[in-house]
Amino acid sequence: MDFFTQTSGSWVNFFAVVLGTAIGVGLGNRLPARVGQTLMQVLGLVTIYIALNMAGDLGKVKVGTLPGVIVALISLALGGALGEYLRLEEQLNSFGENLKLRLKGQGRFTEGFVTACLLFCVGPLTIIGSIQNGLNGDMQTILVKSTLDFISSIALSGVYGIGVGFSALFLIIVQGGISLGAGAFSSVLPDPATDPRVLLLSGVGGLLVLGIGINLILGGLGIEKRNIRTAALLPALIIAPLIYQVWLWVS
Repeated sequence: MDFFTQTSGSWVNFFAVVLGTAIGVGLGNRLPARVGQTLMQVLGLVTIYIALNMAGDLGKVKVGTLPGVIVALISLALGGALGEYLRLEEQLNSFGENLKLRLKGQGRFTEGFVTACLLFCVGPLTIIGSIQNGLNGDMQTILVKSTLDFISSIALSGVYGIGVGFSALFLIIVQGGISLGAGAFSSVLPDPATDPRVLLLSGVGGLLVLGIGINLILGGLGIEKRNIRTAALLPALIIAPLIYQVWLWVS
């Protein structure tokens, strides 16, 4: 398959977020603040529901005698420590602020950029959909995700502004990269939907998305000073499947 066939779903997702942001920004100034806050709370509740389903994947896998939830706990602890050492939260915020200055962004640009990056790029639909697209050109899962992201980007950009749209750049890099890399690992991941490494990554990702959902609700309530530092926990997404792979090597 050529480049565009392997990454076709990611491009659809990219334009869905851009279009949703354009609609949300266009409507945002015309909606009362309380409507925007309510939309954030609604999005937060739905995000929490999706996150809990994702986190349920941890119950489907074990690493030796360790249940998936314990592996997730270890991964989040190690990942959080590494993320704080690398100052990932601050680095991502700084990237958003620099982008805001270059583009003369207004309002809550960085907050919208960071929230959307994590919401659109963490989860089983991202991983499984991108792998399927890269392996055989199947776009079905990515199209479902694109629809969800389109609706979410309207709600988010109505509150946060244009920063949500620039998360599409991060999205195309992450999803396109996974799709392009999938072909090389086709023999390692013959069935992405049931592979223990993907289940661990999805389950840990669900816990991160749960944090995003809580942050969205707090933002809708006007409580933004005690947000969960989800960006600092991102290394856990790599550590969880790595723990499983190491166990395979030593067992």
